[in-house]
Order: sequence, then C-alpha cells, then structure tokens
Amino acid sequence: MASSFGQRASSQKVGRQVGAISGLYAKFRHLIHEMAKFGVVGGIGFIVSLIGADLLRYDLGVGKYKAVTVATLLATVVTFIGNRYWTYRNRPRTGTARESVMFFVMNGIGILIQYASIAIIQDGIGLAGKFWYNFANLLGIAVGTCFRFYSYRRWVWKAPLEEVLEGHESLEPAGAGATATDPAATTGRGDGVETQR
Repeated sequence: MASSFGQRASSQKVGRQVGAISGLYAKFRHLIHEMAKFGVVGGIGFIVSLIGADLLRYDLGVGKYKAVTVATLLATVVTFIGNRYWTYRNRPRTGTARESVMFFVMNGIGILIQYASIAIIQDGIGLAGKFWYNFANLLGIAVGTCFRFYSYRRWVWKAPLEEVLEGHESLEPAGAGATATDPAATTGRGDGVETQR
C-alpha cells in the first residue's frame, strides 16, 4: 500500500515536471526555433568567415584585417539571405532597403568586434602566428555572433507586437483599469469628446 502511494506520488511529481518543461517550451517555442535556424545560418557564415579569412591571410598573403573584412563581407551576404528568407521569414517586412542597411550596419559592428579581438590578442598581447590569428578571429566571431543575434531581433527583423506579448495576455497597461466614462475621471468638453482630469 505504501509503495503504491509512493509510486503514485513519484508519478505525479514526474508529470508536473514534464508539464513544467512542456509549458516552458510552449512559451519559448518561437525563440528556440529562431535560435536553431540562426545557428544553422550562422554556422555556414562562420565557416565562410573563418576559413575564408585563413585562406586569404595564409594562402594569398592578404593582410590580417583585410582578410577578415573580405571573408566577413562574403559571410554577411550569405547570412543575410539565410536569415531574411529562412530564420526571420515570418517577421513583418519593413522594406528590403531598410533591412539591408540595418543588417550591414550591425555586421559592420560585428567586424569591429573581430578587429578588436585580433588587435588585443595579436598586437596587444603579442601572440603571433596562424594558430593565434585563427583563435582571435574565432573569439571575435563568437562575441560578434551574440551581438548579431540580439541586434537582428531588436533592430533588423523586429518581432510583431503580438509575439512580444505572447504569454503575457493577462497583463494590463498602467491605467487600463480606469474607465473613460467614470464621471469622476472625465469632463465633457461639449464636443462629444471626454478628457481625463
């Protein structure tokens, strides 16, 4: 009897835990899917950027910053196409020109993050050579990717208001409880429009 009660309690506990995890997934489902798609597109861009910079720098003898710039610009084109038409395809469009400008501005900041990483590791600390160049570039790409994910969601492909408010339907804006028809809260102007006192 005691063991069946313990099994039932354990089963209920597991059921609550599964329910909690399912609830979390449902709440963040859209973000999880976006992050996964962003990861795939970013992974392709990462390969283009890292390998491209390495090939340009060590096989073609291009300068370290120029190699990063050319490889990152190529990766930017690849990731713009992937993000616009796959990752954020369900987001409202604000116009290709605006999206393109914002996307390339955010990627310009991402390149500056890569430059800073290379400058600190190779020029500041003095760690030279192919390994340290690639390490610094990899570090810059990683930090830049976090910045890009945030900035794309925030400024390039904005989420519709309904999506932002999803899961928060019960919240009311400040002052939403006051009614405009409450005689103590309004005054008639004589033109059919009531104003707050």
